[in-house]
Amino acid sequence: MSGASKQVFVSWTCFLFCSIVMAQRGPNATTSSSCQVTIGRKSPISGAEFFGAGSAHWNGNLYVGALWPDGTIVFRPGGPGFVYPDGSVSMKIAWYRGDGLRGKLKIEGKRLDAAAPPLRSQFTDYGDTGFQPSEVIFPTEGCWQVTGKVADTSVTFVTRVVKLPGLKPNTHD
Repeated sequence: MSGASKQVFVSWTCFLFCSIVMAQRGPNATTSSSCQVTIGRKSPISGAEFFGAGSAHWNGNLYVGALWPDGTIVFRPGGPGFVYPDGSVSMKIAWYRGDGLRGKLKIEGKRLDAAAPPLRSQFTDYGDTGFQPSEVIFPTEGCWQVTGKVADTSVTFVTRVVKLPGLKPNTHD
């Protein structure tokens, strides 16, 4: 194969690969440049006290942890998370109320890159202080802004949600 033929072959191969990936991700998937995701860092709270402390984001004494390394939550068949019959997907997200912060956690969020219903959340009441696990429910894939609030303190992060082909509704553990 000549040099020009190899170049054409490589160009077509790259084009086909990118086309397949974009088709699998769907028309509503976001690209990294259009969704400025939040990248977590190690928090000052110990991992024994706060699950997700190794990849956290915080404001004042309100922390959110277990953020995905590249800011993208990927839902794949057999992977972590939950798929609802309506196609919405959920992931467990950890929160922590640091020293002096007391109150019930409220979670809200919106899709930044397209119109969508607001996200939902649910959790078991762990009290007014310390660790609080949650289930954050995304109605669609895309670029999502999520805000946790306790009293007058809030922390916001942005994540990309991607659903891979083959997802089927499942049941909670």
